[in-house]
Amino acid sequence: MLATRDGDQIVLPGLASAHSHAFQRALRGHCQRTSSSQESFWSWRGTMYALASKLGPESIYDLARFAYAELAMAGVTAVGEFHYVHHQPGSQPYGNRTELAEQMIRAAQDVGIRICLQRVLYQRAGLGKELEDGQERFCDARVEDGLADVENLLARYGDTPGVTIGVALHSVRALGLDWIREASDFAKKRGLPLHMHLSEQMRELEECNTEHGTTPVALMRDNGVLDKDFVAVHATHLCAEEVTALGDARSFVCVCRTTERDLGDGHCDARALLGAGARLCTGIDSHAICDPFEEARAIELDQRTADQGRTRVTNAGPLLAAASSEGYAALGMSESYHSDEVRLRAGDPALVGATDAHLDDAVIFGGSPRAIESVRVGSARIVENGLHRDYEEIRRRYEHTFQALFRGAEFS
Repeated sequence: MLATRDGDQIVLPGLASAHSHAFQRALRGHCQRTSSSQESFWSWRGTMYALASKLGPESIYDLARFAYAELAMAGVTAVGEFHYVHHQPGSQPYGNRTELAEQMIRAAQDVGIRICLQRVLYQRAGLGKELEDGQERFCDARVEDGLADVENLLARYGDTPGVTIGVALHSVRALGLDWIREASDFAKKRGLPLHMHLSEQMRELEECNTEHGTTPVALMRDNGVLDKDFVAVHATHLCAEEVTALGDARSFVCVCRTTERDLGDGHCDARALLGAGARLCTGIDSHAICDPFEEARAIELDQRTADQGRTRVTNAGPLLAAASSEGYAALGMSESYHSDEVRLRAGDPALVGATDAHLDDAVIFGGSPRAIESVRVGSARIVENGLHRDYEEIRRRYEHTFQALFRGAEFS
């Protein structure tokens, strides 16, 4: 039992969102209308690229600070930022190559939540493909350049409380095998978390098979990438062999149900992954919705819908762990897990009637950010009475930045 009662409050450990693209919070409500029957992940991606192309150091900070404040008010105390907007428009690095990564860290620090900044390696648009508009901001000329950025971030933040640094491989389509191997070796030698978008889309599987003659997870297995510090993000389309490979390595799978629903990705076989020995964590991903309780319960409820049966994956305890302790572990923050706390109002309508014997069930299957009373990270209380301590100032600056970026134009 992870949830406990303290008077008129229900106490939870800090919650972790192990996968975030904070700038994408600005897309919420602006890319939901269907303009044709061909709408898909790939058309959404074009809209996202249009947004990314407009960002600068201060605007990405403002978007991230608002996204992180919203996460804090939803009970999230630790975030994994999968950061891939690195360079100036046109691909020229900033004078400080890690300028934008440091703005993400600054945003999290100013909000008061913990962050694992996952510096993403991004080489190409795909095998033999030209870069699309906006992608040049993500790419490095050499793998050594991206890994040097990781080294610089480690040197600057390695001893900073509340900050960890990780390596991220964007995807099989965005990286050649030589880059994957070198980055994986780099992360393993330093004991860093290694995250990767993996098997999210069927087209990704097709392109991987064309280039490598195998599946994405099998490619990672056969090249020694999978281990206990590896986090496969999404893992939506897996065969039985791949499930076994992730389980045998005790790798994490970060399930991002609200984004996977929004993009029409499908859903992973979480029951098989748990049965094989893989570890589950959850991520807010595109910030299409900010509700860590929904991210966790959807793992179970979406499987019930697909199977037309009940209790298909697991019960509330492991789901709450996926949203808390397992997320911290995936971010290299296990030592900080017991330092953070979320308190819910037991009198919130969704939680009234919860018994002490079933608190985990009540929280996972009925809880929502509306019930948040307070959030503490370490010794700092950053949310009180459901609001972040600086919410109004953060909101005003976000709205000003949003209007300045997109006045008179839609994202696409």
